[in-house]
Amino acid sequence: MVLKTTGTALLFLALAGAAGTALAGPAADSANQHFKAIGAGDIEQLARSYAGDAILQWVGGPLDGVYSGEARLRELWSKFTAAQGKLDVQVGNLQESANPRGATVTANVEFKGKAAIKVRYVLTYRDGRIVNEVWQIDPNLAVGY
Repeated sequence: MVLKTTGTALLFLALAGAAGTALAGPAADSANQHFKAIGAGDIEQLARSYAGDAILQWVGGPLDGVYSGEARLRELWSKFTAAQGKLDVQVGNLQESANPRGATVTANVEFKGKAAIKVRYVLTYRDGRIVNEVWQIDPNLAVGY
């Protein structure tokens, strides 16, 4: 028996072989841009990444609390940037789960500046914008980069 290989079959085999590998999608790319904007203190880029009614749950540290809406999120990131300055950003264990209704990205992120801030991140996207964000400070987090 002889098997004929088509381009479609080769693509299928390549994708099947990559099944154990996390593939980045649009939400993962947006999350990486979000992390970089935090490190750069780019408030305008951060503001553009949120839906109008977005909610951020900040868990731990001096900014612990719930922030909702553009004005509150701008205020939060302005305070954070003023206190921390520019930060180096390292991202590990980034994973994206998506379906036609939206996507969730999880990651272990370390922001390094005046101090190292290790954060377990969960971002939920709908229509390409963040609708929910969890910033969980975890000093013992293994970033794994």
